[in-house]
Amino acid sequence: MIKPDGVRRGLTPEILARIQKKGYRVVGLKQMVISRETAEAHYGEHKERPFFGELVSFITSGPVVALALEGENAIAGWRGMMGATNPASAVPGTIRADLATTVGENVTHGSDSPESAERELSLFFKADELIH
Repeated sequence: MIKPDGVRRGLTPEILARIQKKGYRVVGLKQMVISRETAEAHYGEHKERPFFGELVSFITSGPVVALALEGENAIAGWRGMMGATNPASAVPGTIRADLATTVGENVTHGSDSPESAERELSLFFKADELIH
C-alpha cells in the first residue's frame, strides 16, 4: 500500500516504477479512502498498543493506493524494498530511506506474511478484482 503521505506527495508513479523494475507484477491496484472500520480491521493486531489510534487516524486521513503484487518472494521482496519502519534507520536505496519523512509518515505498508497478505488483500479487493 502507498499510504496517504505518499499519495499526497505524488510519489505513486515513482513507487510503481520501482515495483515494476524489480520485476513484480501488479495484479490489483485501486486508489481509495479507507473507512475507519476497515482501518481498524487492517491494523487489528495492534489494537492493544498505544499507537493504534494514531495508525487508524493516519491511514484514514486521505487516499491510499492499495496494491496486490505477484512475483517470486513478493512479500519479503516488497518489505525489503520498503526498508525499515523508521526512515532514519532504513538502508539507502529503500523507499523509506529515500522518500519517507518520519516513522508515522513512512509512505508504504506491506504485509509481513502470507497469512497477513491474504487477510489484508481481502479487506481491499474482491477476488474478481485481481488479475492473475
